[in-house]
Amino acid sequence: MPETPETPYLLAAVALSAAVTWGLRALPFAVLTPLRASRTVHYLSTHMPAGVMVMLLVYCLRDLPLADPPRLLAPLSALAVTVGLHLWRRNALLSILAGTAVHVALASTVFAP
Repeated sequence: MPETPETPYLLAAVALSAAVTWGLRALPFAVLTPLRASRTVHYLSTHMPAGVMVMLLVYCLRDLPLADPPRLLAPLSALAVTVGLHLWRRNALLSILAGTAVHVALASTVFAP
């Protein structure tokens, strides 16, 4: 029968785990505090959301079946709904959910292969 670890060993393991967990959670705050005044970080926070959205757009549309126009209707309709709703309401969650719903509805029912 295996021997159970002794109490000091268990306490040390729990204390070490707690210290590592606390340190990992506190580290981002300690590192980011000096960066808040950085001009580079300010520039990136202003321009990166658009860059990320462009990369996501390219990633999502890279495999469109250009040779099969009927199968283009679902993704392009979803894209139009997403962009239109976002420009109208300025609500990312609403536009993403609506665009996803349009794509799923069109791809799974009307235009399923």
